[in-house]
Amino acid sequence: MRLTQLRLRQFRNYERLDVQFDPGFHIFMGRNGRGKTNILEAIYALATLRSFRGVGSTQMIRHGQKGFFIGGQALSRETHEVKYYWSPREKKLSLNQTPIFKVSDYFGVLRAVVFCSDDLLLVKGPSKGRRRYLDYILAQCSPAFLNELQIYQRALMSRNAAMKGDPRLVDERLVESFTPSLVKSGEKIMEARARLLPELAKTAMEAYETVASGSGEALQLAYQPSVKEDFTIELRKSRERERFQKHTVIGPHRDDLKLALDEKPVAQFASEGQKRSVAIAMKIAQVKFLTKVHGVPPILLIDDIMGELDAHRRAALLPLLENTHQSRGQVFMTCTEKNWTQELSRSPLFWTVNEGLSKIDPDT
Repeated sequence: MRLTQLRLRQFRNYERLDVQFDPGFHIFMGRNGRGKTNILEAIYALATLRSFRGVGSTQMIRHGQKGFFIGGQALSRETHEVKYYWSPREKKLSLNQTPIFKVSDYFGVLRAVVFCSDDLLLVKGPSKGRRRYLDYILAQCSPAFLNELQIYQRALMSRNAAMKGDPRLVDERLVESFTPSLVKSGEKIMEARARLLPELAKTAMEAYETVASGSGEALQLAYQPSVKEDFTIELRKSRERERFQKHTVIGPHRDDLKLALDEKPVAQFASEGQKRSVAIAMKIAQVKFLTKVHGVPPILLIDDIMGELDAHRRAALLPLLENTHQSRGQVFMTCTEKNWTQELSRSPLFWTVNEGLSKIDPDT
């Protein structure tokens, strides 16, 4: 899978950008603030319809403009032309000139995995990020899962809205009217997450052994659902807590992914270096799992972390990059210096990103 063409209009600092990409390694060079990461963000947004920076779509609009446009051609078994326009008032997505109204009909056309400094939040941050990590993998493998996730979220929002206000005035029948849909989709989500974990955990453990070679530590990933037995029964038992807190207190939206090294929670006991190694191992596992399912690797987006890693951790990522190259896939990287790029066995294509320009130029 690869992106053969990228077009940007009024996206971040780019007024206009039209560029074509070959297979292989692409490295965007330039000082900070020139727009290197913005290109990776655009590719990721084309794949997922969201930013990997943890911001809303409004922040991706070029200053003073009404909306942004991202277009591209994705090549896998066939070529797909994608057009995505977003503004606060209008959202348009099309695939091969056909309008797309359901995200589940689009997800997976372009698959991408990003490595960035915020990956540490997978380890140190709240459970929401770890749930999103699991759900993104599952959505990339099954449109049906994404559909169930959307049904669950709509039911959850409606059920929570029905609980707002004075508890004495809440319409219990209205609250309960959303419960069957919540339970049905919620059970499917939990089942899918539970099925994913054994293979994902094994792959992450093997990746950690490579990243932290010689440490002797074992990485464990374990799914922690908030529902322990029957979802319907546990919702009924938690109704008093819900009346007090005015929202649904159990369900897939409260699940977590337990991370441990030798049975000790990573967030509490691991060093900063160990946490970084765990985060890298989780992302490597994500890439390997998607590659196994689809037969080709996803596009890799690596945002300015290679220069921050020591040689050993970089070496753990290199086989992943080589495999992507051998499969005629793509790796897009940003960096400020070339001091580590000689470690690549293949010659990358360098691009210079200059301040104030509406395009990027190849750097020989």
